[in-house]
Amino acid sequence: MENITTLKGLEINRLVRVWLMVGLIMVFFQVIIGGITRLTGSGLSITEWEIVTGTFPPTNTADWQTEFDKYQATPQYQKINAGMTLSEFKFIYFWEYFHRLWARTMGFVFIIPFVFFWRKGWLPKPLMKRLGIVVGMAAVVASFGWIMVASGLIERPWVNAYKLTLHLSLAFILFSYLLWTIFHTFSPNKQVIHNLKFKKLAIFITIVVAIQIMLGGLMSGMKAGLYYPTFPDMAGEVIPQVVLNSSEWNVENLKNYDSSKFMPALVQVFHRGTAYLLTISILWFFFKGRKLDFTNRFATANLMLVTMLIIQVLLGIFTIINCKGSIPVGLGVLHQGGALLLLSIALWVNYQFSNTNLKGENS
Repeated sequence: MENITTLKGLEINRLVRVWLMVGLIMVFFQVIIGGITRLTGSGLSITEWEIVTGTFPPTNTADWQTEFDKYQATPQYQKINAGMTLSEFKFIYFWEYFHRLWARTMGFVFIIPFVFFWRKGWLPKPLMKRLGIVVGMAAVVASFGWIMVASGLIERPWVNAYKLTLHLSLAFILFSYLLWTIFHTFSPNKQVIHNLKFKKLAIFITIVVAIQIMLGGLMSGMKAGLYYPTFPDMAGEVIPQVVLNSSEWNVENLKNYDSSKFMPALVQVFHRGTAYLLTISILWFFFKGRKLDFTNRFATANLMLVTMLIIQVLLGIFTIINCKGSIPVGLGVLHQGGALLLLSIALWVNYQFSNTNLKGENS
């Protein structure tokens, strides 16, 4: 296999590797919890961002009533949930509280072992730099999380779909960067595949997956599935007439996406179209890749990629056809988790072609 070389990297302490993996798993579940919070309509139940005091939930009837009073002043309660009982409020409060508590817990899981490993001298400089970037990205994700929540406390009874998508995308970027770092720590002496054609296609697939994730965020934020819950057609049409109507293509519809069917229809057209493009690209990559004399690790990653694609496509179809009156929480969360797994595998495939190690040296 003359197109394969081995690249030497840094050996990282086993405990550090386990710690990084625990952090990655926690970020994964934070994305899942965030999906549940969004799909259950729980995201606006806590109307303030108290970094310290917000760690503790209400503990008595008076405290609960205070929180409920704050929620009753929001557009969501007044326009959608008027008449909600305190017991029902506690349910949606739980998911938003749990989402924030999990974020705080991740902070402790990071900082305490970090100090210990740093004192032990187990964190080489290249890894320290990467961890610094992870911390900065986590702070940005958290900040945009509040910006997103605040967007639903003014006029709309829901968070702004664009801000939701930005928050989700930043979380996926954080996860991806941490995952890439873990690849380096678990596989420091890597076998690098030298095939420019497949490397470019692997990068293309990953970019399309990322775009599809952003479109999925817009789908969720705009509740686009509720407008066209059919497959393969869209309410009897290949492309909805509202999208083909040139008069609908204006800034007003783009900004006020919930005032007409145009933006939900357009986003769903793009989401479906990108899914077709992704399916064709990954299937081509899979069948061509099977014929080449690459590594066993690549063969495994290639098989995982096409398998996860099939699962994700099926989840997407079942989610959309079950959007009858409301978005199915279980399927929606599984579809979001599937997107994260598909992105992870796509990155793993890309790693087989990457010619850098943790030191940043080229092969």
